[in-house]
Amino acid sequence: MKISIRVQIALVTLTLLIGTLFSCWFLNNMFLERYYESEKYKNVQTAYDKLNQAGIDEALDSEEFQESMLEYAYRYSMNIQVVDVNQRLVFAATLNRKELQDKLMQYIFRLPFWEQGETPEPDKIFKIRDIRNNTEYIEMYGQLDSDQWYIISTAMQDVRDSVKLSNRFLAYIGVLAILLGGVVVWIVTTRIVKPIWKLADISERMTHLDFEAKYEGKGVKEISLLGENINKLSESLERNISDLKTANNELQKDIERKEQNEEMRKEFLANVSHELKTPIALIQGYAEGLKEGIHDDTESRDFYCEVIIDEAEKMNIMVKKLLTLNQLEFGNDMVSMERFDIVTLIKNYLQSANILIKQSNIQVRMQETDAIYVWADEFKTEEVFMNYFTNAVNHCTGERIIDIRLERQEERVRVTVFNTGEQIPQESIEHIWEKFYKVDKARTREYGGNGVGLSIVKAIMDSMNQRYGVENYSNGVCFWFELEVVKDNQ
Repeated sequence: MKISIRVQIALVTLTLLIGTLFSCWFLNNMFLERYYESEKYKNVQTAYDKLNQAGIDEALDSEEFQESMLEYAYRYSMNIQVVDVNQRLVFAATLNRKELQDKLMQYIFRLPFWEQGETPEPDKIFKIRDIRNNTEYIEMYGQLDSDQWYIISTAMQDVRDSVKLSNRFLAYIGVLAILLGGVVVWIVTTRIVKPIWKLADISERMTHLDFEAKYEGKGVKEISLLGENINKLSESLERNISDLKTANNELQKDIERKEQNEEMRKEFLANVSHELKTPIALIQGYAEGLKEGIHDDTESRDFYCEVIIDEAEKMNIMVKKLLTLNQLEFGNDMVSMERFDIVTLIKNYLQSANILIKQSNIQVRMQETDAIYVWADEFKTEEVFMNYFTNAVNHCTGERIIDIRLERQEERVRVTVFNTGEQIPQESIEHIWEKFYKVDKARTREYGGNGVGLSIVKAIMDSMNQRYGVENYSNGVCFWFELEVVKDNQ
């Protein structure tokens, strides 16, 4: 079972916190009392040193010394008393002078009231339990170098109480620290883990060839650097995949191209010869008529010239389309697979064709659609849509409506161009993709068509290995083509 990094960090942090608290509790129980006792010993020794030095300096009865000694005794919870050899009080820092003096006398005269043990030696610090109040004391008594007797006493009961109080305080602090630590760890780990999750999501999408997502977080320096590198990797992979798709597409074309070239050349020449016969004959006929002066009036000559110009223009357009078709069929035009938004491409073309739409008095409808990114040759895809749309304009009758739709179908998108008007005869549907084929030759001649546009569509879609087709409806005709959708749009 895998544990998330957030849980791991939380467990480690809380373990350290609990371990620290337990260590403090253990040290409290084991060493605090000993440490406190050693400090008491030091304080008692210091008090003795102060008293002895004051005795030597004959300053025991000075106001300055007594104030200083009183402050020291109260600070460290000591009872101090000094008497002369005649048992007259010299200095006292206690509320129970009589009791402390009696105890001093008991020490001096070896009167045992202590619980056990031998009589403590003078001028040495010792620990003793008073059986009258069951209290343990650290004490020191004896005679100063100036001959005065002294006793210094401090109770030990408060040490154990302090240990218990400290442990209880640690318990409260520990619970609070664990709760607050848990919250802080959760917040901090969230700030760390959130960008990691985002990077993981980006990498997961990259495995499905989705390169749209980019890391834009501002986490810790190392994570931000990792995010920048992943962004660079994504861009590099997108370029490489684009190149790979282009190369793969070209490879597939090359396999088929060699087998078809010779046959296509023969067919192309035959079709070109056939299609150029009519305009050449017209141009020749009207040119000879002008030369022979069949009609001498200006109006007739202008008409002859307009026919010649019109037919020459049609030949020019047809030759351009034939050259385009020739390049596609013979594999001389490289297909460049790239990622682009098909919705934007169609909208841009419709905007450029706005004048043609108005002149034709046609209503163009297109559903509002979010961006759809596809893998294809952008310029050739525009050529396909242009031929579909131009064909729709030329054959639009009845309600004069052109309806454009984009339909998502799993990993593909289908682009449809529908126009109201007459249906394509069933026997002609399988032939409309052939070069120079015309369903209605009279109407085709009327708008200057040459039967090459749909052949160009076929050549382009075949070059990209994508599907295309046409369907009849009760009120018109619908042409369609499909493209591969980039997976980030799924």
